[in-house]
Amino acid sequence: MSSSIANHPDRLLPADAGVREIARSLHAAVEHLPIISPHGHVDAGMIARDDAFPDPTALLISPDHYVTRLLHANNVPLDALRVGGSQKVSALDAWKTFCANYHLFDGTASGYWLRQEFIEVFGIDDREITAENADATYRAIQARIDAPDFRPRALMDSFSIEVLATTDDPLDDLAAHRQLAQDSSFAPRVLPTFRPDAYIKFWGADFAQKADALIQAAGEGKAGYDGYLAAMATRRQYFVEHGAVSSDHGAQTPATLKLDRDEAAALFAKGMAGTASMAEALAFEAHMMYQQAAMAVQDGLVMTMHPGVHRNTHAATLAVFGPDTGHDIPFAVDYAGGLRPLLEDFGTAPGFHFIPFTIDETVFSREIAPLAGFYPSVYIGAPWWFLDAPDAMARFRSAVTETAGFSRSSGFIDDTRAFCSIPARHDASRRIEASFLARLVAEHRITEERAHQIIVDIVDAAPRRAFKL
Repeated sequence: MSSSIANHPDRLLPADAGVREIARSLHAAVEHLPIISPHGHVDAGMIARDDAFPDPTALLISPDHYVTRLLHANNVPLDALRVGGSQKVSALDAWKTFCANYHLFDGTASGYWLRQEFIEVFGIDDREITAENADATYRAIQARIDAPDFRPRALMDSFSIEVLATTDDPLDDLAAHRQLAQDSSFAPRVLPTFRPDAYIKFWGADFAQKADALIQAAGEGKAGYDGYLAAMATRRQYFVEHGAVSSDHGAQTPATLKLDRDEAAALFAKGMAGTASMAEALAFEAHMMYQQAAMAVQDGLVMTMHPGVHRNTHAATLAVFGPDTGHDIPFAVDYAGGLRPLLEDFGTAPGFHFIPFTIDETVFSREIAPLAGFYPSVYIGAPWWFLDAPDAMARFRSAVTETAGFSRSSGFIDDTRAFCSIPARHDASRRIEASFLARLVAEHRITEERAHQIIVDIVDAAPRRAFKL
């Protein structure tokens, strides 16, 4: 059998032989550095309990909306993939459906991650992922999953994950994080991240109940908007005390708005009563983005923002399968205008770190790099979601570097629920960075010695610096 492209040593490296040789050396310098993953969606409870993974479908297909959305676009029903907890078909039948359609992922980022997972994690050449071999590959992966060394804690070590941040509800008791932090036999850091979206968006079906629960849980003895604001600050502090280094905000837009207390209180009252218009809901969200920045200046949490996505756009899919099932669609954003109130007051505040992410590529060079090239608080968020793909990562590096250099980067962000794809994603980023730097060396724009220093900084020091690790 010919060798697989999945483990080719020069995958993603430049085609030109001379530049490729430089890139090989640069990648070798960072290939085995530990993984720093300061933003993602792996469940801390799974790691604390050291849960066994149930089956190949539950591990690799059903929870991965990158995978399921493309299959759905090719007329595969989501319940045929056991999405959203559906058990209409067996896990093996869902796997067979995936294998029969695996060719659809050729050329996609998902295809690249899957190929790397199959070869590196399970020892399976992805050319074996076919309809004819579905039963055999299912059994082989299941055997690997059932092995004692294929539990989350062991994989954290074998994947060389030093830091893994989760995404957590403001009212989470963080017991799993506390258990892991107190376990002297467990070396990696699993950090909570404060994600208050559901407590800010008026258009959420249960906003009022959540906001009231937040106020009651904080126990500040205040009601209304004042109690809500105090409760938000209290819960942020609870997260800080349990190891959190950042808050994350999936805002509708990058807008920020500084309202006086009475204006904000009036909007909050409308939100609680369910009478706010969409324009008023967006104004309150923009105000709360400003307030989250103000709180960050006080408590030190890094503020990350992920705007520009119409979430859960297909009502029928949402009703049956729930959120995060592949029907989120990007739209264009205006960062420079939207962030101006926030940066006017906090852009130069000592210790404040703000990391904007985008899936609107046009803003990388036009807005985000210039902002990061002036404000000490702004670090450039890595390509995210639809952009965390090899070619998009290369475009990103080219777009931002000429304006902001290398020092203003957040480091790579895998932003994933697909635990076994984390090593592949980080290695892909390291290869793209090596390729970009190798070109600069070959063009005599930087020295090779300096390129070696830069790639270590990008991979290791940048996320530690941006996320205060």
